[in-house]
Amino acid sequence: MNLLVTGGAGFIGSHVVRGMVKNYPNYNIFNLDKLTYAGNLENLKDIEKRPNYKFLKGDIVDEAYIFKIFEEYNFEGVIHLAAESHVDRSIKDPLSFVRTNIIGTVNLLNAARQYWRNSKEGKRFYHVSTDEVYGTLGESGLFTETTSYDPNSPYSASKASSDHFVRAYGETYKLPYVVSNCSNNYGPNHFPEKLIPLFINNIIEKKPLPVYGDGKYTRDWLFVEDHATAIDLVFHKGKNHETYNIGGFNEWQNIDLVKLLCQIMDRKLERPSGSSEKLITYVKDRPGHDLRYAIDANKINKELGWKPSVTFKQGLEKTVDWFLQNKEWLASVTSGEYQDYYNKMYSKSL
Repeated sequence: MNLLVTGGAGFIGSHVVRGMVKNYPNYNIFNLDKLTYAGNLENLKDIEKRPNYKFLKGDIVDEAYIFKIFEEYNFEGVIHLAAESHVDRSIKDPLSFVRTNIIGTVNLLNAARQYWRNSKEGKRFYHVSTDEVYGTLGESGLFTETTSYDPNSPYSASKASSDHFVRAYGETYKLPYVVSNCSNNYGPNHFPEKLIPLFINNIIEKKPLPVYGDGKYTRDWLFVEDHATAIDLVFHKGKNHETYNIGGFNEWQNIDLVKLLCQIMDRKLERPSGSSEKLITYVKDRPGHDLRYAIDANKINKELGWKPSVTFKQGLEKTVDWFLQNKEWLASVTSGEYQDYYNKMYSKSL
């Protein structure tokens, strides 16, 4: 199989690419990435010389380029992860999310439709999405695969739109597809704009830990390696035109998560207990901030046998260890543009 993975140099994508390259030596894995601030080929140094791996630098918004690579490499499968993904950035610049997440997805769908028109047998378009398309939950309840969409941020609205386009192409053009909606990922190689890697970096540097509002926003957390395993299963064994929710059965309020992270970091860095917790600083809340996300992942468990392999505390320990062992990686991605972004987002609030 010639398999295209979009966004394969990013956080989740790099774990998916690594797994596919190692687990399926008879596949040719093509990693398409624009290499924006969040895409980093250092994430894949361990497999970059494998004979079944090839990197393609390009933008999914470039329709001509997408059609060109479909023509050249005859892809039989697509795992589509490339996306603008940070809610704070979407509030500042909604149009970039429209371009990448909607137009880029439609470009890929059009190319797949065109090049698979004569034979759809053995073909599959796998669209990786988010639980944020469902909106927000109250204190009880879970998102299921049939929960109505109710996005509240430009990011989640753009992902909701791309989900609808994938399903529409399945109905209108009979394109073979699967969709998954995942909860918050964490783990190695995570770019430090999201909560866990941002706070790990700030604790290392003894910077303030900016917690939105009262810190009681609740999220379900999924270890990225478990997500990559689930993506492998859905791609190979999921049913066409089905949706699978992938979650960690692992809800945490932000403030409780941050305090746990502070305890782990103090222990790992051999600092006095409680010293990192003193860095917690409450900042002005994000506009339209969703109160709670929680996924019911029973469908993928029952149909495909998937479940998380680690507890949250185990996964968080692994994540902290990775960042502490890869300080050069962390330093390289937190320089330049990221520092400018961080100052714009948080300096006025701290």
